[in-house]
Amino acid sequence: MRRLLCLLPLLLAACSSPSGNATTATDIPAMQTIDRTVGTGAEAKAGDTVEVNYTGWLYDPKAPDHHGKKFDSSFDHGGSFTFPLGAGQVIEGWDQGVVGMKVGGQRTLLLPSAMGYGSRGAGGDIPPNAALVFDVELVGIK
Repeated sequence: MRRLLCLLPLLLAACSSPSGNATTATDIPAMQTIDRTVGTGAEAKAGDTVEVNYTGWLYDPKAPDHHGKKFDSSFDHGGSFTFPLGAGQVIEGWDQGVVGMKVGGQRTLLLPSAMGYGSRGAGGDIPPNAALVFDVELVGIK
């Protein structure tokens, strides 16, 4: 009986541990921007309404380009996405990462979880505390 009581904490810990099938989020310490193509048009600034095409992936430190599993794309929704830059209507990483882009430009945003969806995650596609990667093209400024 004493042996069973000694093993009880280990059994409880094993039962409460995440399974090997659980999705593990990977985070990064700070936002990084990589300009793939510098545009030649007007430069986006806070207060502008911007139109972008984008594709988003979970950050994967093992992938050469850090693009893990794709979770969303404007191309999958049939067109570009428009939002007021700096107004807090999108994740913080977009409000900060699109500033300074020029129309026609393409930029990769590597976002720590705090600049994405943080500890809450988003639906079933983005786990809590996940860093994100977005390829963004600035189509226009309205």
